[in-house]
Amino acid sequence: MYHFDSEEEKKEILRRYRYLMKVWIPKREADRRMVRKAFNMALEAHKDMRRLSGEPYIYHPLDVAIICNQEIGLGMTSIICALLHDVVEDTEFTLEDIRGLFGDKVSSIIDGLTKIKGIFDQQTASIQAENFRKMLLTLSDDVRVIIIKLADRLHNLRTLDALPEEKRLKVASETIYLYAPLAHRLGLHAIKTEMEDLAMKYTDPEIYEAISNKLKESERERIRFINKFIEPIRKEMTEKGILFSISGREKSISSIWEKMKKKEVPFEEVYDVFAIRIILDSPPETEKADCWKAYSAVTDIYRPNMERLRDWISIPKANGYEALHTTVMSHTGRWVEIQIRSKRMDEIAEKGYAAHWKYKDSIKMSSQLERWLDRIKEMLDSPGEDALAFIHDIKGYFFLDEISLFTPQGELRTLPANSSVLDFAFAIHSEIGNTCIGAKVDKKLVPINTILQNGQQVEIITSSKQSPREEWLNYVVTTRAKSNIKQSVREYKKKFYDTGQEKMKGWFEKMNIEVSPENFRYFQAVNNFSSIPDLFFAAAQDKIGIKDVKAFATAHVKSGWLTFLTKPGAKPRPKEIISSAREPERTPAASPSGSAESGKGNRGFEVALCCNPIPGDEVIGLVASEQLPIQIHRTNCLRAIELMSSFGNKMVKVNWTNRESISFLTGIKFTGNDRMGMLADISRVISSELHLNIKSFTLHTENGYVEGDVRLFVQDVGTLNRLLMNLREIEGVRNVTRVDEKSI
Repeated sequence: MYHFDSEEEKKEILRRYRYLMKVWIPKREADRRMVRKAFNMALEAHKDMRRLSGEPYIYHPLDVAIICNQEIGLGMTSIICALLHDVVEDTEFTLEDIRGLFGDKVSSIIDGLTKIKGIFDQQTASIQAENFRKMLLTLSDDVRVIIIKLADRLHNLRTLDALPEEKRLKVASETIYLYAPLAHRLGLHAIKTEMEDLAMKYTDPEIYEAISNKLKESERERIRFINKFIEPIRKEMTEKGILFSISGREKSISSIWEKMKKKEVPFEEVYDVFAIRIILDSPPETEKADCWKAYSAVTDIYRPNMERLRDWISIPKANGYEALHTTVMSHTGRWVEIQIRSKRMDEIAEKGYAAHWKYKDSIKMSSQLERWLDRIKEMLDSPGEDALAFIHDIKGYFFLDEISLFTPQGELRTLPANSSVLDFAFAIHSEIGNTCIGAKVDKKLVPINTILQNGQQVEIITSSKQSPREEWLNYVVTTRAKSNIKQSVREYKKKFYDTGQEKMKGWFEKMNIEVSPENFRYFQAVNNFSSIPDLFFAAAQDKIGIKDVKAFATAHVKSGWLTFLTKPGAKPRPKEIISSAREPERTPAASPSGSAESGKGNRGFEVALCCNPIPGDEVIGLVASEQLPIQIHRTNCLRAIELMSSFGNKMVKVNWTNRESISFLTGIKFTGNDRMGMLADISRVISSELHLNIKSFTLHTENGYVEGDVRLFVQDVGTLNRLLMNLREIEGVRNVTRVDEKSI
């Protein structure tokens, strides 16, 4: 608990305010007075308010203002808005008060920030998703609304320890799923990186701590290597008369973990734990040439991997990022990543959109950003999308790599990597996408689902007889294409709504099931239809029938999942406890238990197959429906992160109970160099040393390389960790990992 003293608090408030005024250099004395006025207003508004940590609330807006200026580079207007961003929502001050004191622009931004924070319809499936969509809508007003919100989120992450565990997980998951990708897309690299690391600290604490410790242990050796590596580069570039600075930068913990998972290697085998960054002191008119001059100096000393050359100088990323990236072989046989950019490029790389104002004379940079903002606005204007579907589509768009394509007239179009001919067609115009039947790619005829490659020229072929079909959704990655296809398919399905509804009513009546919207919704959920119109369309097309309704009625009356599957005149059945779908794999006495404060009662639990949690894992309970069992996920499960972000109000705290010895099904994967007797050694460790039961064992060997997959039963995480450690000690085994995100 935070212990406070009124005099000490006053000193601390004054210290933070003075620090803000120190890092911000006002252009005029009048600007300084305006910020002072905003500070006094915030101080008065929040004088009786405290954060959950016990600290005075005014610390928060002060720190958000410091982040906006010092770490992002925003100016006076944004500092004022950061200081006042919670005033209208949390105090008696109004927008009219702010407009009268600070003008229309500040009032407009505060209004946008207040709308973001506002609580929407409590019956909405996802308040968070609707919140996020409304935040993006403010793009049409002023992007600073979103940048200040990102600063606000960053400070909340830095002070997350004061919140209870469920709240920490919700904020962390929401950050990973929505806010970090948005920061990335706005070019706020430093903010995005810190957000990911702070969120990982709570969603995956063990991995975070392990990598953090590894970085500390290897720090001294890493510094020695970097100093030795950069010395010849420094000498060569100095001789060439290039003005520069050079340093080694440690990669973020979250990015290191992503590389470990992607390449399936331990920490010690991740070669790009750090990167060498060369910052050139060059004027805009020569910076490109100087970057290539620096590249030449580096590759005169170290051999480059040409497949790893990334030229984002000729064609910058959509968020404005410019740099040359190359990977070279050191004299000790170690690959090292080198990033080369000018001071201007570096500031834009770290501070993103905000830095564009400083370099607004660079027309190309501004126009690229504007094109991206226009795309976002276009997505927001798409009709008929509910918030969850919108967030699901747009979230991936923030993080995708990009390719550059050309029209037959030579116009450049930037699309996400893995875009298809259909994506390109919809990027030109929705009607061209709707009627697309193929394309000529570099003069060669290709079908609509062809994946496009960087630098290709694409000519779309259309036909008035063509119209979008549902399977087209499998061919596209852009939100614009998905939205247009979904809209067309929805319009088509509407024609069958009444027919399908009548069929469903008839089938329900034949099975003595009450015809009600609730029962339709539960049938829809159980049979994995995304919406009621989809359900009725399937019924109209005879893709489902009375046999499916009969199976539904039989299963759910028996299990007690639904209380209102009734025969005429009968009373509703009482609810029964629902057993886990994986009950046969473990003893019935063992399951997670809801905490007393969850308020959900004893309603049954189901272990999620996407992450297969076992006792000892950090877990969270997610409530999909009042009639369905609580689903148990690991807190670092990708699906759980998405659900916690979208359904933060549907989480419950759960704990494992260990009343007796039990076994849970899990999986491990191992790779290594094949040798005689390896299989026997692995079986010995599993069965003889740890006495674990194997469900399945698959092995694949080729040219001396072996890859194995084992499904087995363990009691808890401790047992699993001992197994992984013992297997790593077997001769020839190079890597052993737990199987995640797969159905066991």
